[in-house]
Amino acid sequence: MNTLRAIGIGLFVVLTGLPQPLTRTAAQPLADQHAQPRADQQMSRAEAAARVKLNAWTVGLAGGLLEGAPIRFATEIARVVDERDALHVLPVVTRGPTQNVEALLYLRGIDAAIINTDALEQFRTLVPNIDQRISYILNLFPSELHIFVRPEIHSLADLKGKRVNFNTPGTTAAYSGPLIFDRLKLDVEKTFIPHPIALEQMRRGEGDMAAVVFVTSKPVDAFLRGRWDPGFRFLPVDIGEADFINFYLPSTLTSRDYPQFIPEGQDVPTIAVPTILAAYNWPPGSDRYVRLTRLVDYLFSRIDQFRAPGFHPAWREVNLVAQVPGLRRFTPAQEWIDRNPATRPQRVPAGASQR
Repeated sequence: MNTLRAIGIGLFVVLTGLPQPLTRTAAQPLADQHAQPRADQQMSRAEAAARVKLNAWTVGLAGGLLEGAPIRFATEIARVVDERDALHVLPVVTRGPTQNVEALLYLRGIDAAIINTDALEQFRTLVPNIDQRISYILNLFPSELHIFVRPEIHSLADLKGKRVNFNTPGTTAAYSGPLIFDRLKLDVEKTFIPHPIALEQMRRGEGDMAAVVFVTSKPVDAFLRGRWDPGFRFLPVDIGEADFINFYLPSTLTSRDYPQFIPEGQDVPTIAVPTILAAYNWPPGSDRYVRLTRLVDYLFSRIDQFRAPGFHPAWREVNLVAQVPGLRRFTPAQEWIDRNPATRPQRVPAGASQR
């Protein structure tokens, strides 16, 4: 029972970052604070030792929304690298990609996060040296841009002034989609309703919904179910447009991905947002740095376990040496790769070997 209580206290402090017990408030006078014994002062030696042991190798990992792919990756990482007292990863539910960057920079107890690389752009004005404070451990998967349109829409230019849905706030589409459209200088009427509702409006020709934008790993289940009238399609997006090459990766949607919408043997060019496992750059040799180093060792040495049935299918295409444009790799991760030449048959850009 004491151990469970210690676990509960430890988790609450990690997730909320509260430095003091709940019984103390800022309004209490100093004398009153001294009159109320701290919870840790009441602990037995065994209980205090249990708390120290529990927290010694804990790593906080910001995942994302409960319904998103990133939180699933976070929980699967926690499951595979778990080593009881030697390493304990705590996946944390957040409000989405931008919140994950914020958590990595400022939230106590967070050492790593699953983020979309373009989410870093929002912080560059506030944090000019963000590239020195955040590095990447592993490129997890590319999230492809899908611009799905009604039959009367034939090009990106046709979308100007039209209603386009970007899914609900907090999703990758709701963040990256408008950012991509802004870079394309596409002025559209943005909506943020659940995609199933928007897709049904598109199918029926209701609500003037001209397009929906997904930013996620292909194939998207919504386009594999049911039948659509002829003419519904995905619009091509060229990596050479709008300076995309500095932020995104080239990708394609193929007839194998979406046989109902893309003729056999044909491709639709698009771009992909790299989704990465990022680390905070703690000072080398510090306690948090050492914890992340152990996480890297366990994660990389057990990478094959993620390709087993039951894990997210995208793990099968993860390449340990895939790079991320504009970011440098966390030093212990690069050192692990250098010590294990079998993992680096070639040096490839992020996403190049993943599709």
